Amino acid sequence: MKKQEKSFFVQNLTEELKSASSVILVDYAGLTVKAQQDLKKLLREVNARMLVVKNTLLKRAGESAKIDSEALTDTVLQGPTALILSEEDPIAPLQILAKFAKEFEIPQLKVGIVEGSFQNKETLTKLSTLPGKDVLIGQAIGAIGAPIHGLIGTLQGNMQKLVYILEEYKSKRVEESK
Repeated sequence: MKKQEKSFFVQNLTEELKSASSVILVDYAGLTVKAQQDLKKLLREVNARMLVVKNTLLKRAGESAKIDSEALTDTVLQGPTALILSEEDPIAPLQILAKFAKEFEIPQLKVGIVEGSFQNKETLTKLSTLPGKDVLIGQAIGAIGAPIHGLIGTLQGNMQKLVYILEEYKSKRVEESK
């Protein structure tokens, strides 16, 4: 890349880093071209992208985007690095990476920025086991609604008992009047 192309690339990458809800750095060493294409296809399904970036350019763009400095250390930016960027669900790309890594043992998670906060490899691994955002929202709504549903069921049961008692009383009154 020429110097002018590098500065343009860094500017574009800076903007992408600023708008991303999650930025995950992975070591993709040993990943075949076919496996990279497969991973990129899976990531596109959840509106995420995988970019292979030179570490020096990533460091410049990360500093411009005010990314947490822990993600830009020389120990993290060592060896081949790929970026996984997601603007929507920050956990979905992690889940795909975890499944893919389980099958192929590559790529290896380095660090990430999820919704503005730095996450180390262990935390990213834990986050990858969480269900998707929609599932979590559904579970929360279910947990909130369960007591109300139980109360309604109880109240309906009492109403049914009252109706049953009144029916019994009515039928006895009819029999007595005969």
